[in-house]
Amino acid sequence: MPFRGSRREFFAKTAALAAAMKLPALEMPKSPDVVKSPFRIAVINDEIAQDFGHACEVASQKLGMRWIELRSLWDKNVLRLDSHQIAEAGRILKENNLRVTDIASPLFKVDWPGAPISKFSPKRDQFNADFTFDQQGEVLDRSIELAKTFGTDRVRCFDFWRLDDQKPYRAAFNERLRAAADKAGKKGVILVLENEAACNTATGADWDPGNAAAHGENPYPDGYNLLPKDRIGHCHCKDMLRKVDGYDWAAMGRGIIDWVGQFKALKRDGYHRAVSLETHWRGAGTPEASTIESWKGMRDELQKAGAL
Repeated sequence: MPFRGSRREFFAKTAALAAAMKLPALEMPKSPDVVKSPFRIAVINDEIAQDFGHACEVASQKLGMRWIELRSLWDKNVLRLDSHQIAEAGRILKENNLRVTDIASPLFKVDWPGAPISKFSPKRDQFNADFTFDQQGEVLDRSIELAKTFGTDRVRCFDFWRLDDQKPYRAAFNERLRAAADKAGKKGVILVLENEAACNTATGADWDPGNAAAHGENPYPDGYNLLPKDRIGHCHCKDMLRKVDGYDWAAMGRGIIDWVGQFKALKRDGYHRAVSLETHWRGAGTPEASTIESWKGMRDELQKAGAL
């Protein structure tokens, strides 16, 4: 039955349900390909399909993965799942021997109030996440509850749609981010800030190599060398090709990013969290086919780096 009430009431009810029904712990299966990796090799579920059951089958059986990242399921943002869908997602994860790397929340992917409207502010919602700035407190609370429910300690966030001049607002951004991180930390959850070309942190300060490359940075080694290595909490994997007027996404192994060098550096520096395939490229015709093709390149690069 659809919920008829305010979005605040919706968040309050679904967060309470999520908190009350923590899913049973999932056993890590024995898989010789992925268990020997120093990384948690994963894929974002909706890069395969919106049908969560099918996405998990592909991740587990075709790609041989044991980790998955949750963003949108059954044409709903993960934050909007009801209690029945949460329970069903848990059943599917267990059936496919998959564990959750993080909740890929849209936290703070909004315009900053009082600032000029960003040229990157979307005219439509992204990944079924049309939350307003005023709802961000509820988005944070819901994300934390879902992280606890799905047995992960990570929630992905951003730092607001990109401004031409962010200097007048940067201190306020940082204060809001610190407050959110403190609140999450008290619940045992870590916020991982994604660098995104359309947001105010776009390059090596936080860091997704594909997104950094899209903003003109050489992600490895230049961007990587700027990072405090003990603060890298998550890594998305995608590749790209530069064009005269911008860039195109590419399958892993067919673009300009030195992923072999990047994986070697992560292994050398003791990184052991997720390397999560965020395909984006659609050259194989469908999201599923493109993800399978991109995984072939990613797997080859991991093997060359001695990380698989």
